[in-house]
Amino acid sequence: MTNTGIDTRANALEILRTLVGSPDADFHDGQFEAIETLVADRQRALVVQRTGWGKSAVYFVATLLLRRQGAGPTLLVSPLLALMRDQVEAAARAGVRAVAINSANPHEWGDVLQKLDADEVDVLLVSPERLNNPRFREEQLPKLIPRTGLLVVDEAHCISDWGHDFRPDYRRLRDLIAEMPHGVPVLATTATANSRVVTDVAEQLEHAGGEPVVTIRGPLARASLRLGVLRLPDAGARLGWLLSHLGELTGSGIIYALTVSAAEDTARLLREAGHEVQAYTGRTDAGDREGLEQALKNNEVKALVATSALGMGFDKPDLGFVIHLGAPSSPVAYYQQVGRAGRAARIAGKQASADVLLLPGTEDEAIWQYFATSSMPNEQKALAVIDELAFEGVPLSTPALEARVNLKRTPLELLLKVLDVDGAVQRVTGGWIATGQPWVYDAERYERIAAARVNEQNAMLEYERTTGCRMEFLQRALDDDTAVPCGRCDNCAAAAGQPAWYPSDVREEASGQAQKSLSRVGVTIEPRAQWPTGADKLSVPVKGKIGPADRVEAGRALARLTDLGWGGTLRDLFSPGTPDAPASPALIQACIRVLAEWGWDERPAAVVSMPSRRRPQLVDSVARALSEVGRLPYLGPLSLKNGGPSGEPGGNSAYRLASVWDRFGLDPELVTVLDGYRGRPILLVDDLVDSRWTITVAGRLLRGAGASAVLPFSLAVQA
Repeated sequence: MTNTGIDTRANALEILRTLVGSPDADFHDGQFEAIETLVADRQRALVVQRTGWGKSAVYFVATLLLRRQGAGPTLLVSPLLALMRDQVEAAARAGVRAVAINSANPHEWGDVLQKLDADEVDVLLVSPERLNNPRFREEQLPKLIPRTGLLVVDEAHCISDWGHDFRPDYRRLRDLIAEMPHGVPVLATTATANSRVVTDVAEQLEHAGGEPVVTIRGPLARASLRLGVLRLPDAGARLGWLLSHLGELTGSGIIYALTVSAAEDTARLLREAGHEVQAYTGRTDAGDREGLEQALKNNEVKALVATSALGMGFDKPDLGFVIHLGAPSSPVAYYQQVGRAGRAARIAGKQASADVLLLPGTEDEAIWQYFATSSMPNEQKALAVIDELAFEGVPLSTPALEARVNLKRTPLELLLKVLDVDGAVQRVTGGWIATGQPWVYDAERYERIAAARVNEQNAMLEYERTTGCRMEFLQRALDDDTAVPCGRCDNCAAAAGQPAWYPSDVREEASGQAQKSLSRVGVTIEPRAQWPTGADKLSVPVKGKIGPADRVEAGRALARLTDLGWGGTLRDLFSPGTPDAPASPALIQACIRVLAEWGWDERPAAVVSMPSRRRPQLVDSVARALSEVGRLPYLGPLSLKNGGPSGEPGGNSAYRLASVWDRFGLDPELVTVLDGYRGRPILLVDDLVDSRWTITVAGRLLRGAGASAVLPFSLAVQA
């Protein structure tokens, strides 16, 4: 090592010890090699190391060394607000002045930009989405790029089509890397990349500017984790296990669920049983998320019951356990999530330990399929978006564009990102425009990604079934050729003739509590209060608020399709291969319980049903049963007009309304009968509520026929 190298190491070690708060700390294998690549050699580096290895230490130490040499601030592209918050706090411990620009702190942007101009910022953290904000892209980024001393791309597997996270905004980073001046080092880091992803990311780093890339890859074994898989017969047993044993788990941790409703229902059940837990999902407000993260870090809660919204970057070194209610869709994603736990060894200088248990569910594969297909762009929808923007010739906001194409807001925003990265559209001040560049749907690419997703799902099922070492399996899934049996997981214990580290029993009392929770019925169907923007452009002559005389009341459904309890039964009932048939006695009894617990202001006087082309027997049986039990006359179904509802499920509000507008009617006989119930409430029965426009239009029809109120009832709601 040259004197320069020795000096670099000494200075780097001094900063590292300040960062971790330990006077005898030293670099892990590969850490200084990465720092030296960036600082002394000014090269590009790809670091693939296990969670907790200390990737953030590399870029914070490198930043201060480069700043001492007169370099400009580091630009750190980071994917999540939780990760940004932790990185800012960690930077402060090392004397690194780090600031963030993101959607949660717009009130601070002015101060941040002033500090940048005054060269008082060492690290600027931005999200990949921020790089395409028109003002940031056009006003700030051109000034920032020439001054950048180091570019860091965190969670770099997202750059690759083969990464487990489909994030179109990350693909934009290739262009940013190419814009970096010669000699500006670039660091890409990830803990979740197999060989295919590593090769892909390294090639993109190299091609974006022609700089050579140094790949530093370490073993991915996590000596701190005890892995296990416990198969239980149903959701009730899984929740019963949690109720039985959550209090026995060491410290505080994370309980992952696959859907928002599962997370919320589980958190409610555990709270009712006396456990200090909270839900953390995509529906959690940004301000509340920070408070919940801090509560977990401070051990003020036993656990957060979370979806993948709490994932990359959340850093609690002493997190004691990670439990999964249902499996993620790939070993790579699973490795990333369990990597939240058992990280204290890198701070305390001693071996930490954490328990990781997977409780797979029979519904997992159906949920995987839904999320795998929902993120992929549709060719016809993409062309419709481009055509609308080209036709207008002026910027269109997302809400304005939503009214012109049949897409809901979230999938429309995702599609716009894809088209933006592909160069077909561009985000500008005032909205979106078409660039005029030709666009061709890359069917081969998306088929390739879809096939990779299927392979990942199959690998996850293999992980659940394997009798070999579970950590070794995860390492090999990430192409770590250093993998050997861990000696700690449940399968290693079995091979040594020892029992699994986790209990497998479910206490009778806990099982009863879980089943009682799962058998709960009743979900509120909130009434639509506003006609959708753009409905008039689709020949639907309404706009603004829905008047009180046209509006339905808050309704009830038995359950959501994503619920842990009745959701499973209803998903089976509404699956494409299930034939139409009358509702089962158990289903009818559950519906009766919903009505018994409704608490309406005025009891309905009669029952009317929606006409169903797919499930007429099902709807009719429920309507007749509720009529009989409630001693309410069943007046029959509405009729279909103009061929009935058109279009397919999905799409945005304006198109969904147009597809059902003027498609229902009242037969003369029903009009006559309804006249006898003028000024009284009507119970309107349907099978499945999705957009709520069907019951809104049907309810308006019944209100026009004299009903004082319409009370919608449905077996299920879509979300």
